[in-house]
Amino acid sequence: MAIRPRPARYLLPTLTMLMLLSSFPGSGAAEDNQDSWLAYRANASRTAYQPTSLGDNLAAAWTYQSTLAPRPAWPRSERMPFDRAQHTVVSDGKVFFGSSVDGRVMALDLQSGKIAWTVLTDGPIRFAPAIWKDRLLVASDDGFLYALAIADGRQLWKKRGGPDDRMVMGNGRLISKWPARGGPVVADDVVYFAAGIWPTDGIYLYALNPENGETIWLNSESGSRYMAQPHGGAKATSGASAQGYLVVSGDRLLVPTGRAIPASFNRKDGTLEFFHLQKYGHNGGTPTMAIGDMFFNSGLGFSTESGDRVASLGTGQLAAMPDGLVRAVGGVVTGYRFVVVEKPDRKGNLVKTRALEPAWVVKNAHTDASLVIAGNQVITAGEGHVDVIDIKEQKVVQSLNVEGTPYGLAVAAGRLLVSTDRGGIHCFSSTSQAVSSQREKLDPAPYGKNANMAAYAEAIIKRTGIVEGYCVDYGCGDGSLAFELVRKTKMHVFAIDHDPARVQEARQKLVRSGLYGSRVTVLLRPEGEAGLPPYVADLVVSQRSRQQAPGKDWITEEVKRIQRPHGGTVCVGAADQLLVDQRGALEGEGNWTHQYANAGNTVNSQDNRLRGSLSMLWYRDIAFDIPQRHGRAPAPLYDRGRLFHEGLDGIIAVDAYTGRELWRHEIKGLLRAYDGDELMGVSGTGSNFCVLGESIYIRDETRCLKLDVKTGDLQAEFKPPPSEDGKPNRWGYIACVDGILYGSVADAKHVVTYRYVNRGGDMSRLLTESSSLFAMDAGTGKLLWHYRAANSIRHNAIAISGGKVCLIDRPLALFDRVKKPDSKFQSTGILVALDARSGKMLWKNEDDIYGTTVAISEPHNAIVMSYQPSRFQLDSEVGGRISVLGLENGKQLWEVKVNYQSRPMINDRTIYAQGGAWDLLSGEPVPFHFSRSYGCGVLAGSSNMLLFRSATLGYFDFAENKTVSSYGGMRPGCWINAIPAGGIVLCPDASSGCRCSYLNKAWIALHGEE
Repeated sequence: MAIRPRPARYLLPTLTMLMLLSSFPGSGAAEDNQDSWLAYRANASRTAYQPTSLGDNLAAAWTYQSTLAPRPAWPRSERMPFDRAQHTVVSDGKVFFGSSVDGRVMALDLQSGKIAWTVLTDGPIRFAPAIWKDRLLVASDDGFLYALAIADGRQLWKKRGGPDDRMVMGNGRLISKWPARGGPVVADDVVYFAAGIWPTDGIYLYALNPENGETIWLNSESGSRYMAQPHGGAKATSGASAQGYLVVSGDRLLVPTGRAIPASFNRKDGTLEFFHLQKYGHNGGTPTMAIGDMFFNSGLGFSTESGDRVASLGTGQLAAMPDGLVRAVGGVVTGYRFVVVEKPDRKGNLVKTRALEPAWVVKNAHTDASLVIAGNQVITAGEGHVDVIDIKEQKVVQSLNVEGTPYGLAVAAGRLLVSTDRGGIHCFSSTSQAVSSQREKLDPAPYGKNANMAAYAEAIIKRTGIVEGYCVDYGCGDGSLAFELVRKTKMHVFAIDHDPARVQEARQKLVRSGLYGSRVTVLLRPEGEAGLPPYVADLVVSQRSRQQAPGKDWITEEVKRIQRPHGGTVCVGAADQLLVDQRGALEGEGNWTHQYANAGNTVNSQDNRLRGSLSMLWYRDIAFDIPQRHGRAPAPLYDRGRLFHEGLDGIIAVDAYTGRELWRHEIKGLLRAYDGDELMGVSGTGSNFCVLGESIYIRDETRCLKLDVKTGDLQAEFKPPPSEDGKPNRWGYIACVDGILYGSVADAKHVVTYRYVNRGGDMSRLLTESSSLFAMDAGTGKLLWHYRAANSIRHNAIAISGGKVCLIDRPLALFDRVKKPDSKFQSTGILVALDARSGKMLWKNEDDIYGTTVAISEPHNAIVMSYQPSRFQLDSEVGGRISVLGLENGKQLWEVKVNYQSRPMINDRTIYAQGGAWDLLSGEPVPFHFSRSYGCGVLAGSSNMLLFRSATLGYFDFAENKTVSSYGGMRPGCWINAIPAGGIVLCPDASSGCRCSYLNKAWIALHGEE
């Protein structure tokens, strides 16, 4: 487990409750059995201690190499390293572990490394099994805890953690909506495990009888608590999660919660005792270890009784033994022993207490990957190496080489087992005579020549043209069609059948091919009740239908439900009579093609499909670097099933309905200017990209790139009109409507100041105003017209809709260039309406044009002029006024003076802002019972729902108009990051630079459940 170094004479001078360790809590069998390693890190307290030393001169005995390396759920998270290797346990002469790729439980012979037996689950296995007597207890991402016989892998019982069989796309895999990510632990003949990682969707913590799987108690309420969130003062309905190895400490069960600190539950009845999420809101992670009446997590020591911090240690590796601790970090391994010291209590009286003092130090060791203690030896590991340290001699006595990083160590029967991130299990022994290497033999043709099925797969591919994405094979039979499809395409196939014998056959053959788990998964389920998530299938086929000639009635409601909108295709029937059906857009779905939904700046997608309670559709960690969350980078965009998001050095396109990456295009330094803290960012600059039709347009300094929305390929590059001296101008504002690309010549001299302090970013590239606005043909780049401002045009004060371009031409707010200006006076300006195609002025209004933002309601022929008061606002965002004017003539319809925050949002005939709502045409107040907790972003809306940051992701149902709801366990960004479009909620990760311990850090999509 991880700790940070802290130089001190006594490591824990404030530790008042630490007891000497006479024993560690058990896993249901004798802990001093040198032939066993019964749990991850040896025991239920996860101390990584085995009392019996290894022999001298360890040598390689055998190696088992998995076909594919482990695939961690969160490969970029240092806080959640639980599945970087296949961690092992040992009993009855066998080594057991699970695969995060194909979902198999493996049993190897301890002496030879040969496979004794294997058993398949329906999902990735990310945790080492726990052992109780004659059985293994295995948690899988399929949501079940399995009890398997140690002797032969026979299933004795299994327990589903969640309420039903529904599935989601999680971490790039089809898994249970409630994956069993609370790694099982056994103590006092009770097994504990947990399912669910997103609090709002439900967390289920169990105590079971390991004999028969019967429930002793269940806690299903801990995920839905109104409680303090990691930011100070922020609250939301969101509770504990379960992600990491569960830990036993006396009468308490410690449940790691992902990126946050553990929660504590009473082992007798499952009552939640404490979860100090906000109190320790910058700390946390899955590695947890209990010692006496303390537990350690993320470099801190906590009281098991209260959860209060009683020690500060630091990151690294930590293990415990009865008379002390060992820490390994940065190449240094330090042993500490418990001592009794006198310290003054709160009243100043000297009291005896226990502390740790350094006893020995070994330098130049390999550390930072894993650490265990075996008797008088410390075994520590770093990339490519495992070191054996003799505690008495205080030196490395042997160094062993392995391929990869050894994240897993186990000691049993005089043998050292090393698990690496490359899928290797290495066994070392002092009695080794010969070295053996075990690797499963693959069969590249498990179905033989299979010419007929190969031809059938070719016919499907030719007819549909689909070669990437997710395919569902309903009625998959022996899996031969699935095999041919993955062999000929880049698709991943989910094969489903109700026949146990056929499913067993398919699995066995596909495992032999080496494709199982990584490219194809077979599920035993009724085809019509498979529990698949909506919209998951790019292609739906049926091996069974090959022998039939199905009519359109074959396309059932279930098949329609899983078809991906915008192109999801059904292709069934005999090869010469294929029936093909393609799905279009979802009825009522909305788009988000510009920063504020559209070029009219309504901040409303007009999606009228999204409603009800939000629930998980997909989540994953995408390796795509984004700017600091306080840099307020551009909002993501959505159009026709694609989610577009920008990063520091480019743009990425993702399938909005499954999270699958479609393409990425590198643009060096694209958002580097936004990579800083406390910037006004896009709230002042406006966005730098938009989408229209088959192209996406991205302004980058002196150019605008036009990319293909399907491939990301460059189609064209446009330049703004040059300056009078012929030098290239900076491109500022950008929008694209009805085949016209709009841009502006940015004013490079008007550079606003940092709102608070300079913490990165480049304000000289974050330009907020322009000297002119121009229009180009979006296909050719031909200049159509060019409006030159009398004064200046703020990017936020440009709106385009209904064939008109409306803008405010106003003198600069020069006081925005300095901190704490002496004067904040700014002259009013002119509201101008131009014909969108010709640039001809239609009308202008010079009467008290004060606004910094403009939005257009095309259906109601209205213009909304306002301020944009929000956190980190510029000084010129005075606030306190909203005006509505007619789009046809610019005359004022009404004005209200009212305090509000956020950028106003237009929803049909209503204007909403944090602080009130008004009828668009009359200005009369509209009931709006809205308030939120901490949140620095603005409101983003659809026809039925508002999205915003309220500690975690908040949403508000207009029809209910009562309370804010939360989707917990994650942190939205600091401006617009969650968008309601495509009938779903799309929220790419926007938490870069944030240390706050929200439970998960991921890209997510949510859908409404009525």
